[in-house]
Amino acid sequence: MSADDSHEITQLLLSWGNGNQFAYDQLARLVYDELRRIAESQMRRERDGHTLSPSALVNEVFVKLSGCRQVRWQDRLHFFNFAARLMRQVLVNYAQAHKCGKRGGGIQRVTLSQTVLQANRSEMSFEELLELDAALESLGEEDERCAKVVELTFFGGLTVEETAEVLGVTGRTVKRDWRYARLWLRRELSREKESYEAEGNEIRP
Repeated sequence: MSADDSHEITQLLLSWGNGNQFAYDQLARLVYDELRRIAESQMRRERDGHTLSPSALVNEVFVKLSGCRQVRWQDRLHFFNFAARLMRQVLVNYAQAHKCGKRGGGIQRVTLSQTVLQANRSEMSFEELLELDAALESLGEEDERCAKVVELTFFGGLTVEETAEVLGVTGRTVKRDWRYARLWLRRELSREKESYEAEGNEIRP
């Protein structure tokens, strides 16, 4: 996305925040392709046969965005930061609804201890996504910035440089937080797995 596009997004966000619905319509057209790219990246991490398409994911985000006019928008990166959170919410809500609708959905349990946040991971089950979301909430209570780094990069598709700009830190700090977050999440999810197995339960692949 060019500097001119970024500037235009910022101006449209400010105008929309001031009540200009036409600005929102223009904004939606301008950011759709970028959100679609992020959604496609997200869906590649989901399990095979996932019925939520990238287009549907983006549409759900726009539905949620339409009710967020009162947000005090700052710039393009603030917008995509917010969109990352909405995308995470949509995916988690979808996973929860699907799991609740499955017969025996509360019995199966999986673990991300060996594969969490790996760049080459090709799919993620509903159970894994829910476990990651819960673990990420726990990480946020201990280190909010590290949790935000995961959300922006893993769910939001932002680069290291973009994440650093959103958080007001250096790229080196983002990389350090990312390494720490991966280790923390692996440890947390491994602990949950061991506790679950100690109760005599089976971990299914």
